[in-house]
Amino acid sequence: MSAPTHYATHANIAVITMDSPPVNGLGHALRRSLLDDFERALADDGIAAIVIASAGKLFCGGADISEFGGDSALREPNLPQVLNRLEESPKPVVAAVNGMALGGGMELALVCDYRFAGAAARFGLPEVNLGILPGAGGTQRLPRLAGVPLALEMITSGRPISVDKAQQAGLVDRRHNDTGEFLDAAITYAAELVDSGASVHSCATLSVDTTDLPDNFFADFRRSIARRTRGLYAPERCIQAVEAACTLPLAEGLQREGELFIECMNTPQARAQQHLFFAERAATKVPGVDPKTPVRNIEKVAVIGSGTMGGGIAMNFLNAGIPVTVLDLNAEALERGAEVIRNNYAITAKKGKLTEAQVEQRMELLTTTTEYASIAGVDLVIEAVFENMDIKKKVFTTLDEVCKPGAILATNTSTLDVDEIAAVTKRPQDVIGLHFFSPANVMRLLEIVRGKATADDVIVTSIKMAQAIKKIPVVVGVCFGFVGNRMLEPYSREASRLLLEGATPAQVDRVLYDFGLAMGIFSMGDLAGIDVSFLVREGIRDQIAHDPGYQKISDKLYALGRYGQKTGRGFYIYEGRERQEDPEVVTLAEEIAAELGIERREISDQEILERTIYMLINEGAQILDEGIAYRSSDCDIVYCNGYGFPIGRGGPMQYADEIGLDTVLAAIEKYRQQLGAYGEMWFKPAPLLQRLVKEGKQFKQYTVKS
Repeated sequence: MSAPTHYATHANIAVITMDSPPVNGLGHALRRSLLDDFERALADDGIAAIVIASAGKLFCGGADISEFGGDSALREPNLPQVLNRLEESPKPVVAAVNGMALGGGMELALVCDYRFAGAAARFGLPEVNLGILPGAGGTQRLPRLAGVPLALEMITSGRPISVDKAQQAGLVDRRHNDTGEFLDAAITYAAELVDSGASVHSCATLSVDTTDLPDNFFADFRRSIARRTRGLYAPERCIQAVEAACTLPLAEGLQREGELFIECMNTPQARAQQHLFFAERAATKVPGVDPKTPVRNIEKVAVIGSGTMGGGIAMNFLNAGIPVTVLDLNAEALERGAEVIRNNYAITAKKGKLTEAQVEQRMELLTTTTEYASIAGVDLVIEAVFENMDIKKKVFTTLDEVCKPGAILATNTSTLDVDEIAAVTKRPQDVIGLHFFSPANVMRLLEIVRGKATADDVIVTSIKMAQAIKKIPVVVGVCFGFVGNRMLEPYSREASRLLLEGATPAQVDRVLYDFGLAMGIFSMGDLAGIDVSFLVREGIRDQIAHDPGYQKISDKLYALGRYGQKTGRGFYIYEGRERQEDPEVVTLAEEIAAELGIERREISDQEILERTIYMLINEGAQILDEGIAYRSSDCDIVYCNGYGFPIGRGGPMQYADEIGLDTVLAAIEKYRQQLGAYGEMWFKPAPLLQRLVKEGKQFKQYTVKS
């Protein structure tokens, strides 16, 4: 194994080059080697300055994730020790930041006396996304070097900043002019510093400038981020750490940062967020499929359908610079769809997130057609037409006839049988489900539905394609609703039933919102459209006929033409964006309950939470048992990125692991007994849940075999 750092000298400049692929993770070996080389440079009287550089495209990606949860992360020299020693250097130290400097990598750059940066450099402290805070001085040194407002925003959001913004803030001392080799230029800069007698810098000698901060700055900042940080523990501790930097000398501030770091590490939120971090990476590993399988080229894409979903799907590829042809047999609808895409980009441009030139670049990649012959040469076609099996079969029969051999034929169905769709083609190996979530140009999740005949290279290509358009891919199996919508079914069913038993839409939604969900189930239903869920139920009437009360209140609202926000009334009444409770819905629930002989009563918040969330978990367990999801964390990725499940809970399956599977099972069995015939009908514990409780195991310990 090669050394994680390389030491070289250029006249009186020592260069320590980190070379620990893929991201120069600051594991114990790299920390030790970096410190040894640093001490070597200090001991050499012929060395006047030190440059810390990278052999890769990134400067440093921060902590070594393989050390998470183990003893190696704290093994001496730990990162704070290394950085504190670097800051004490009597010789100038230059960070040659050629690419991303994230987390501990940015903290490494902060302790250097000077920062030389290339055009690709970006600086970020993403620890808050792992439920923790920067624990190697980031919360103390960044406010001293760049000011409190920028430090707070970076640390609490985790979003990196560009080299331009870093230079404006004073974090970058010199930019590479893009002529000559980057490292050579960094060495030349270090030599200039020596020749000019440049001094060493230490944050220990700096105080945080608070003279321009309003009196209520921190209180106002807390309010400004309250909505996006709801339910999370780390953001508040990040703020407290920066507040400490404003009042304490560096040594005491570092001590306070360390205390807050430990507080964060020992929370369910940190466990949940770190679980999701690893889950996202695990989701790309498909049992039985070699990740090194050669992929198919995706250079031209077609989307069938110019509605909201089709347009949103098209925008993902346009954003990635991939030409898209949108096909719709209705010329007027096609024209409207193209205009919606342009308007969406115009809105983004008005917000300053795109230039007019970038809008035009994207629109130039878009073509429209009403002729299937026009898409004969595309590499990938995604069908996004009405959720009806007969219509989709007709589309795929035509695609089979016109598309070139090797083209991937994908359906955006959210519930229908991908194998049945594939069966109408002569190339089922090329058919796959690509279930985008609405709005498709915004939502990060992509359920990749693997049919029984789907070829391995189609699966791997779909995963790579998803990453190219900045989606989070999760490969799932074929069943009604796949993972996301199938798990949604019992969750939604119980919420609807609770209305008949005595709860109100507002109470149910409040409980779910307070739990951490982005919105309650009835608010979500009104947003998505009550008509949409009704039409989905039309396809499974035979499966729900044994329950006369199944989603009956939703069916009644559909019959009344109350489809939700689009019609101004659904479970709630809407006036513009304002929502208010509707007493008619309660009356309707009372009438249905009387008709079905359901006794109404006061429903506790705890019962609402258990009957909705625990049945969601139970369905996830059944999906795992059937092999529809390969691992419980896949279900968590789907729910946190597609359904607004709180990331501070880590997803439904992680939440179950956190509170104990025995707790979930006991509640399900309780309601099975308490709810009489209804309980017997629906509250059936998943066999996998029962087995894992008996074995004393968690969901995360169960993986579907290939």
